[in-house]
Amino acid sequence: MINNDPIGIIELGNVKIKFIIVKNDKDNISEILATSATNTEGIHNGSITNSKKASDVIRSCISKAEKKAGVSIKKINVVIEQPEFLCTKFSKNRKINGSKVQKEDISFLLREGKKQVNLNDARQSIIHIFNHNYIVDGKTFIEEPINIYADYLSHEMTFVTMPKNNIKNINQTFIDCDIEVERFISSIFASAIELLNQEDLFKGSILIDFGFEKTSLGLFKNLALVNSLTLPIGVNHLVKDVSKICSLSSEESKNIIKKFNFSVSDNNHLFNEENNLKKDFFSSSNFRKISKSLILNIIKTRIDEILELIKKQIFLSGFSSNIVQNFFFIGGGSHLVNIDKYFSNFFQIEIRKIEKYGKNNNEDNLAENFSSCLGAFKLIKNGWETEAIPKSIDGFSQKQGFLGKIFSIIK
Repeated sequence: MINNDPIGIIELGNVKIKFIIVKNDKDNISEILATSATNTEGIHNGSITNSKKASDVIRSCISKAEKKAGVSIKKINVVIEQPEFLCTKFSKNRKINGSKVQKEDISFLLREGKKQVNLNDARQSIIHIFNHNYIVDGKTFIEEPINIYADYLSHEMTFVTMPKNNIKNINQTFIDCDIEVERFISSIFASAIELLNQEDLFKGSILIDFGFEKTSLGLFKNLALVNSLTLPIGVNHLVKDVSKICSLSSEESKNIIKKFNFSVSDNNHLFNEENNLKKDFFSSSNFRKISKSLILNIIKTRIDEILELIKKQIFLSGFSSNIVQNFFFIGGGSHLVNIDKYFSNFFQIEIRKIEKYGKNNNEDNLAENFSSCLGAFKLIKNGWETEAIPKSIDGFSQKQGFLGKIFSIIK
């Protein structure tokens, strides 16, 4: 039975808190009733830093959308990404001894995997489990090999966890707003659902979200999140580096980064004939000689730091060159001038910037920055084939995956 109750989805970003209310009609057609966005306070990189400020801005953001939609939201789904997220990949094995593989065998392996994650760090709580391979007698199966005769079964899984105390703090913030958190959803996973097609996610793809205070990486294959990483470094760190080393104000540094051409070859608009920063950029500081080479070195050092860490994760995940062909780039930092060319040159492969919703960023227009909320809604509505815990909301999910059904037994 289709649940027609309005669904609330909120993303806790560093710059904006974004919220949408969606409803299904009797024909299972989705309608977005309202959206809202509020400047973030009391939240940093997905964690609560000031509960009073956080609850105030969350309440304001939700209230604004509720008034537009004419509804009241009592349960909510929270989309976040935290540097404290842990992404753990491992295999669990079981002897089948020539019998058929049964649901109970996969259920057993999932239980063993969940038990191992809990034993490894009891301070973490699981928010996602993904299957990305079954190995039956040395042969790889993407789909669950039920009723296949086998001697040996191996199940490859990825667990995404977050600190329990972080969960408690977020839950308490929403309780203070008289709202119950239904589930947590990884932002990079939700964005991939909305922005990448099934072929990209199946054959293998890489998604980078270059944001204000953090950079997130998602590696996808066989419709599963194989690995993810969130670095507490973003565009604002470039601004801070230039500001600190060059003794410029934050606004002056921000203006430089905004106008800097990351193809590097053409930055004449920033520097004079002597290759020093032009006077125009000293809006509040006293003019002095700041060399082009210094600015370039500051920016290159920070960007390369981020990209080296991403490159290491890609290598450790064992992604082959044909998979890297599907390399995508989103986030506020993706709009810096020719930053995609810099990334492409670093990785020696084309990285495609996704601008699915164009350049119109009006709030009611569902611009690009609502993509993770929209992806989260698709996950809630349809479930996800390779996710082991696609919790439905009061029966709202129509297509709960095989793993979801199993996990409902083992949890």
